[in-house]
Amino acid sequence: MSKLEVHTRISASRQRMKKAHRASDSALGLVSTQSFPAIVGTADMMLKSAEVTLVGYEKIGSGHCTAIVRGNIADVRLAVEEGANMAEKIGQLVSKLVIPRPMPNLEAIFPIGSHLVQIAQQQRGYSRLSNQSIGLVETRGFPAMVGAADAMLKSADVQLASYETIGAGLCTAIIRGSVANVAVAVEAGMHEAERIGELHAVMVIPRLLEDLEHTLPVASYWLEQPEPLPMLMPRKVTEKQRELVALPELQKTPISIQKKLKEKEDTQS
Repeated sequence: MSKLEVHTRISASRQRMKKAHRASDSALGLVSTQSFPAIVGTADMMLKSAEVTLVGYEKIGSGHCTAIVRGNIADVRLAVEEGANMAEKIGQLVSKLVIPRPMPNLEAIFPIGSHLVQIAQQQRGYSRLSNQSIGLVETRGFPAMVGAADAMLKSADVQLASYETIGAGLCTAIIRGSVANVAVAVEAGMHEAERIGELHAVMVIPRLLEDLEHTLPVASYWLEQPEPLPMLMPRKVTEKQRELVALPELQKTPISIQKKLKEKEDTQS
């Protein structure tokens, strides 16, 4: 066996060991709340407290939302703990869970695979509202949410990015803009929601990490899809019109028969 073959086998063996180590050290973390603004704030806290990846959200109705993260076991445990503490402080925590070394069958069935983030990002495209602060106002009842969104747009320089419904009559208006404008707009939206109906939850996040940015709903109005390349069509070649060439006029030549007839008529006369 040559040295090159030995080196190749050793490298392949090391790669298999690294993959096995990552699989044995990986974990899933889940935190559930009863509000969409609360789950967004919880996900933001988990991302900023440990080296984890936000896979996405799962909404099962009646206002229950779950944020799902993955990473190594130690980071996932820390992220789940910090996220659960935040949700508990605002009175929205339902449950939390850490699953070390999840089975492949579990990842195949439930929406918890890390590749789902890349697929969703490619399908959604780039948003013109990216890299801006976010404000969320959740109401119980659609009219209160629409009224709150209208008040927020009229009170500050913000943009309505999208809205989210999670069951039990809970609706969330999502706005984007600078930190100061979002804070002013959210306060105006809160007062309007309380005047019309029931205010359920609010959240302001000044700085969003990339993982959280990709999982937030954005209306198609704000998405920028790459323009298709122009089709290269064969250029039509216009044929030149044929120029008419003037022919010389034909000279009239007397015919010999007509000449003889004329001479005969002259003699007879």
